[in-house]
Amino acid sequence: MDSILVVCYSYTGTTRRLAQLLCSHHGWPLGEILDERPRAGAGGTWRCFLDSMLRRHPEIRYQGPDPDDFHTVVLMSPIWVYRLAGPMRSFITTRRDTLRRVAVISTMGSAGASNALAEIAHVLGRPPILSDAFTTREIEDGSGTARLLAFGDRLLPGSAQRQATFRPASAT
Repeated sequence: MDSILVVCYSYTGTTRRLAQLLCSHHGWPLGEILDERPRAGAGGTWRCFLDSMLRRHPEIRYQGPDPDDFHTVVLMSPIWVYRLAGPMRSFITTRRDTLRRVAVISTMGSAGASNALAEIAHVLGRPPILSDAFTTREIEDGSGTARLLAFGDRLLPGSAQRQATFRPASAT
């Protein structure tokens, strides 16, 4: 059986809402990456900026099922300053040797998903099997829902579309 786990990092809750929708539709478990040091307040936003610009690996903790027990892991993370969010960078770096098949969903204000995807591929040593990106607007107004659910369907065993593809979010 092809077991699938969704792992997300969400600072504002936007990525978490998208992950919960994907999980509830497909019946998949959800794991969450949490900051060891909370980012509350203006200082948290500044740390997000620095973590991305300097490609730092902030301390994190993970809550959820063990990703090692799953054949496919869907990584969901926001884009900060056109780069991968630091906590997701930390997660991928510490688990790269045990993540067998990785799919990626990025959430963003407007752009940067291709940069994050390239970084993930570099850290893993291989490209994700499937990737997509959603703008905050698509998440908030629901216009990206059908595409999100189709993304999940492509990960299912027997899907004719299980191939490495990247589809950037549409310009808004």
